[in-house]
Amino acid sequence: MLGTGHALVTECYNTCFVLSEEGKHLLVDGGGGNTILRQLKCAKLDVTDITEIFVTHKHVDHIMGVIWMVRLLCHSMNQGVYQGEAHIYGHSEVISLIQDISCKLLWEQETRFIGDRLHLIPVEDGERRQVLGRQVTFFDIHSTKAKQFGFTMDLGNGEKFTCCGDEPYKECERAYVENSKWLLHEAFCLYGQADVFKPYEKHHSTVKDACELAEGLGVKNLVLYHTEDENIQNRKELYYEEGKQFFHGNLYIPEDLESLSLD
Repeated sequence: MLGTGHALVTECYNTCFVLSEEGKHLLVDGGGGNTILRQLKCAKLDVTDITEIFVTHKHVDHIMGVIWMVRLLCHSMNQGVYQGEAHIYGHSEVISLIQDISCKLLWEQETRFIGDRLHLIPVEDGERRQVLGRQVTFFDIHSTKAKQFGFTMDLGNGEKFTCCGDEPYKECERAYVENSKWLLHEAFCLYGQADVFKPYEKHHSTVKDACELAEGLGVKNLVLYHTEDENIQNRKELYYEEGKQFFHGNLYIPEDLESLSLD
């Protein structure tokens, strides 16, 4: 987990993470700025090892770090440091925005790699792709704020890893989310602090909501992220205490730069 916080956090980084297997890496979102580069360094991940990126939606706290990734990837290609090709996936609006911002803000000698060795790939609702050697299905979460996609990855043996983006589960996602071995779901705050943080006004949920959802959908391992940071010192303990009242699988509330094994 490179970051675990919502858009306006200052005590941790915006939510983004890397899936790694056998030296191959998929970055999911980039957070809101070039802190993504520091987080990758702290995680001991070289940018030249990132070959796949998926961007859920266009909000600043998810996409701007990706622009820094585009810059560094293109720069590394230009310098002869990055030898291979890279792929960035997202729905058509996100891909168009990344292309437009990159071409307007970055050097032409670097953006010449876009479309050549750095491939911007629009994906459709329900589209399947091979990523990290595994089948990944992208799906529209039908957000009313900004078009947003999640994804589910086939882990083999009928098991799957599912990311719902940064909004609460909707019934249209059942086929992807139900019975997931791993589910990543946002939890803006504790249910007991909903009157303080007002998650529902922001199209977010509480720890209780996310845990009740996961319990009802047969999820085995639930990871809560995209949270407030005012309880950062005790967030793990507080969220776990509330969540285990409603979810009886394995519950994780990771800190920035904490790693989880999906075995």
